[in-house]
Amino acid sequence: MSLLKPSTKTPFHIDFEWWKKSERDWHVFLRSLLCQEHQDAFASVEEGEMIDWIDPQTAEVKPVDGVQHALMSHCAMLPEFSSERTAMVEAIFRTFLVNGNIPMSAEDLAKRLGRPADTILKTIAGPRVYRGLRPYQAPEPVSSAASE
Repeated sequence: MSLLKPSTKTPFHIDFEWWKKSERDWHVFLRSLLCQEHQDAFASVEEGEMIDWIDPQTAEVKPVDGVQHALMSHCAMLPEFSSERTAMVEAIFRTFLVNGNIPMSAEDLAKRLGRPADTILKTIAGPRVYRGLRPYQAPEPVSSAASE
């Protein structure tokens, strides 16, 4: 983690590794966000069943959890998924789900949610991590140097 203090331009995302490390049952939480149709469809599916998902911006194929995919590709798009009355942390979390968890700054979130960027930043950049909302750090590039 960077020691730099996040700004309204710092990209954030849902860090699903945080959920795993914090021993949070994120599958149960994500299932609770599914629409009724998908709650029924996933009732007998094993936790953590992976499917291939294609990032619409980069065309990169990524393995994603089946529940997470249904949530992001269908349920999160329903009008009742989020509203202006949704609590701040929940609205931010749901916005990342709708967006495919593509990193966004507090400024980007402010435009989508119609809430002040400074307030969003104070909420998600504090010492307490809510719902795995953390600054995004690009993965370290893999060295292509051959070892002899």
